[in-house]
Amino acid sequence: MGLASLSVALCFAEVGSRFEGTGGPYLYTRAAFGRFVAFEVGWMQWFTRASSQATVMAGIAVAFGYYWPAMTADWPRAVLLIGVTAALTWVNVVGIRQSAWVVNALTIGKLLPLALFIIAGLRFVVLTWGSAPHPGSVARGDPVAPLRSLAGALTALPPISLRQFSAAALLMIFVYGGYDVVPVPAGEALDPRRHVPSALIMTILAVMTVMTLAQVVAQSVLPDLAAHSTPMADAAALFLGSGGALLIGAGSVVSMTGNNAGQILTGSRMLFALAEHGELPAFFGRVHPRFRTPANAVLFTSIVAVTLALSGSFAKLAVVSAVARLVTYTGVAAATLRLRSPQFATVVKPATFVAPLGPLVPALAMIVSLAIVAGATREQLLGGGAALIVGALLFALNGHVSRSA
Repeated sequence: MGLASLSVALCFAEVGSRFEGTGGPYLYTRAAFGRFVAFEVGWMQWFTRASSQATVMAGIAVAFGYYWPAMTADWPRAVLLIGVTAALTWVNVVGIRQSAWVVNALTIGKLLPLALFIIAGLRFVVLTWGSAPHPGSVARGDPVAPLRSLAGALTALPPISLRQFSAAALLMIFVYGGYDVVPVPAGEALDPRRHVPSALIMTILAVMTVMTLAQVVAQSVLPDLAAHSTPMADAAALFLGSGGALLIGAGSVVSMTGNNAGQILTGSRMLFALAEHGELPAFFGRVHPRFRTPANAVLFTSIVAVTLALSGSFAKLAVVSAVARLVTYTGVAAATLRLRSPQFATVVKPATFVAPLGPLVPALAMIVSLAIVAGATREQLLGGGAALIVGALLFALNGHVSRSA
């Protein structure tokens, strides 16, 4: 799934090197396919950000529940999620510099525990064919036998159906997602046509490396990984003790808080870009007179996200976010191919980065995205279809109001 995500990231990198404005995929598909397709892509990317923010907020409650089970109950969970959202919303309204500082600080805070988990856990990974001793051997201080052979773990996987593979792929799309927001605030960056491609590629490569290593360690330590709601904290407790579990738990909260801060930042800019181009009411494009941020878009995105978080579970929200995200991926991959045509030479700027292997990478990105969507459940497809229909209705309503004005 990491390589599939890389094919999509390469499409984002190429088409992003042609633009300098705010909006990301909305701008790309608008130039390639016109207003309606662009609006649907932009709308679905905003919905992805809101539902993804809701997913991560639900995860914060789960992480706190590792030590304080009461935090997963109704009203404590609600107070926690509303409090975190309110604080991050305020930071995003105050200014983009403050938002970026918070995101960067929280990113550093989450990488340190991850690095410790991976470095300390790799000694329990053995790339040989062998049997695994009981996990308790680590707790008993057994320095001889590894917890589990990686090869043994992989070969012990049971057969899976196409539906099971699709469900897992949708969750992995959520895990590897996020790089698509890198070009969204390009209009507020210096020389985005040069920096966006490298930022996108480095982001997905870094995510692939960290996620793969963390998965290898966790799967090597915990034979029944799927049975754990907080697998990394549980794994860390085995080879780092209770202090290590606390560090990983705190790191996960820091990580998810930083993710939420970034979701509000980029999600609000999507609404702002749509309003700026007249595709949504001017309300969403209004800028705060003092802080010069799209305050209305920030508030609306946060309200929708916290409402979704209070009404759904982590896994269900993650799948909804992944289905919506695939619409954006397919649109950008198609735009990558179309904007290469000579007829767009005077419409968009030349690409400063071109994905290798000609049309193969964009075609692969589209095929993978459509294949995963095809394997989604009826409920998941209905949810994604409903979001598209709502977007189409908003587009038509806004067009009618604009013509009447």
